[in-house]
Amino acid sequence: MLNTAVVFAAPVELTLEDSIATALKNNPAIKMSDEDRQAAEWAITQAKGGKMPSLTITNSDGRESTSSSGSFSVATGFTNTATLTLPIYTGGKVEASVEAAELGYKVADLGVEQSKQQVQLSATTGYFNILQAINVVKVSQEAVDQMQAHLDNVQAQYKVGVVAKTDVLSSEVAVANDQQQLIVAQNGYDLAISTLNNVMGLPLDTEIKVKDDLKHEKYDLSLEDCIKTAMVQRPEAIQADYGIAVAKANVKKAQGGNLPTLSAQASKGWAGTSFPGLDNNNGWSVGLVASWDAFDSGVTNSEIKQAEAAERKSVQAAQQTKDGIRLAVQQAYLNMNAADKSIASTQVTVEQGEENFKISEVRYSAGVGTNVDVIDAEVALTQAKNNYIQALYNYNTARANLDQAIGKTVVSNQ
Repeated sequence: MLNTAVVFAAPVELTLEDSIATALKNNPAIKMSDEDRQAAEWAITQAKGGKMPSLTITNSDGRESTSSSGSFSVATGFTNTATLTLPIYTGGKVEASVEAAELGYKVADLGVEQSKQQVQLSATTGYFNILQAINVVKVSQEAVDQMQAHLDNVQAQYKVGVVAKTDVLSSEVAVANDQQQLIVAQNGYDLAISTLNNVMGLPLDTEIKVKDDLKHEKYDLSLEDCIKTAMVQRPEAIQADYGIAVAKANVKKAQGGNLPTLSAQASKGWAGTSFPGLDNNNGWSVGLVASWDAFDSGVTNSEIKQAEAAERKSVQAAQQTKDGIRLAVQQAYLNMNAADKSIASTQVTVEQGEENFKISEVRYSAGVGTNVDVIDAEVALTQAKNNYIQALYNYNTARANLDQAIGKTVVSNQ
């Protein structure tokens, strides 16, 4: 008999490091940043071209008529000129353009690192989302199992006439509510899987099996140390300083418009009466060409003023960027500390909730407690467990945000 069973691919097993490495390899944001870096590299070549010789070839074709002493003639002429120009002095405009282009490349290179850090944060958060969802599903399943066991006990007591029908009905409602929460939790897990797949550049329906769990590892750096670290290694902070340097270079470039330029030129001409006009090799020249715009209706001065305004703006922008980085570091650090404190308190609440639920069950079975006490205790216990999971999740994501806020270097194992 033909075997028609469908064979499914095995789940992709991933650690947090594996997820980050896959995202760094596949995420399009990094590839786009790398294209920006390559464009910036070509901009340097373009700027340096202003120092190099250039060759210009021109061709002019014409037909003219002349009349003299009553006679009329028509002549056709073809002229070709090749001119070699070597810039000697450009008033510093070329040098400033090269400087700005080289700084632009450094900014673009930092942009790649910035994209990597953001992708690392997205992959880390996505991975923690899955870990949280797994734990929430586990807690929801435990709640269903606990209330189902309680319902079985209530039904058994109802059959022998110990409890009222209302206890059975309220317990059935509690089980149904817990089952609904389990469905929501499972849906949250599926969404978390799809989200991480999207970050890693994998098909959204790829099945993932995570190898880690939410951990509670103490952070070594103080808030002051974190801020200092961010100021020296956060890409945006360094880019802001480069932005000021680029603006200064643009000011020098604009000021070069007030200075004369000097270049060496050599030209050779050909002319003839038939196309392409190479009949006569009869013209050449070699020399220096100096030029100076003595009056340009204030165009150069306007360019200088614009560049100076852009420089002042870059200083303010850099300050704003660094202030934003300090704020981001402080927010992430405080959020991490708050979550750190919540972990201990929520863990105690879970232990108390478990004890309370056990006591409520025993009291109900002994006939001295109510069904409502058991249901309330189970709801409180489930909430306490979810609060503990949330605290762990908040701590780990805040720590990941803090790593990104201080510009922690991305290290990939691929």
